[in-house]
Amino acid sequence: MGETTVTTLEGQDRAAPRPVARDRAGKGFLHRLRTPRRPRFWFEILLIAASYWTYSLIRNAVPEQRGKALRNADWIWRMEHHLGIAVEQSVNHAVNSATWLIIGMNYYYATLHFVVTLGVLVWLYHSHPGRYAAARLALFATTAVALVGYYFLPLAPPRLMNGGHFVDTVVVHHTWGSMASGDLKHMSNQYAAMPSMHIGWSLWCGLTIFALASAPWARILGLLYPAATLLVIVSTANHFWLDAVGGMLCLAFGFTVARLWYGALPHTLPRWVPGTRGAQMLPLKA
Repeated sequence: MGETTVTTLEGQDRAAPRPVARDRAGKGFLHRLRTPRRPRFWFEILLIAASYWTYSLIRNAVPEQRGKALRNADWIWRMEHHLGIAVEQSVNHAVNSATWLIIGMNYYYATLHFVVTLGVLVWLYHSHPGRYAAARLALFATTAVALVGYYFLPLAPPRLMNGGHFVDTVVVHHTWGSMASGDLKHMSNQYAAMPSMHIGWSLWCGLTIFALASAPWARILGLLYPAATLLVIVSTANHFWLDAVGGMLCLAFGFTVARLWYGALPHTLPRWVPGTRGAQMLPLKA
């Protein structure tokens, strides 16, 4: 079964040979794609830039659906009250009373999201080239699946909810702290709060640093970074707690994709690959 027959001139049937060479070539190509290799600097720069541009384009092209986003925000708020975790308003008002603190959080929200993520990517590229591609794939898959949430669950952030119960800290303190406030609000979809990629990206950074950093203080900072980010996104009224849960689920999906593609989680792959400075440390094959 599974073999075809060919009739010869003598009228005898024989099994047609399978395209073994072609099958092996296809499997070999797939194997090469799934094998960690030395990342190429300019290719990575172009890939990251193009990927982020595409992500931003698609995210901002999703219809804002203001009415639906506000209704979803009301539903989330009621749900959190039911769960007993609706403390965002109290946190928002308490932190806003300390001007120096909330201004610092505004700038944290606007900058570290990008700076730290790029910094971790550069660190992986330089110090963990064998794990870089798998970690990058996890980050990209996390970001890609977030687009599904933006499309199917438009959600207004707390600061845009009806009733004015939350303080939009960027507007009040006149700081550049959100692409969705002030003069920059027309450059970004204001109703793409679920899931929170501030949490998805910061948790990716934190777990990566914790798993791979050798210095204990760096590993501790790795764990503190997503925790601080969670406090910031709630204090600035940019996200609900449940938006953070959505970001965590997206990250779990991202790591699952990387695990299925490379056969292992990023931190368990070899640190060095042939062609990198630590390649001499790799064991020789028999």
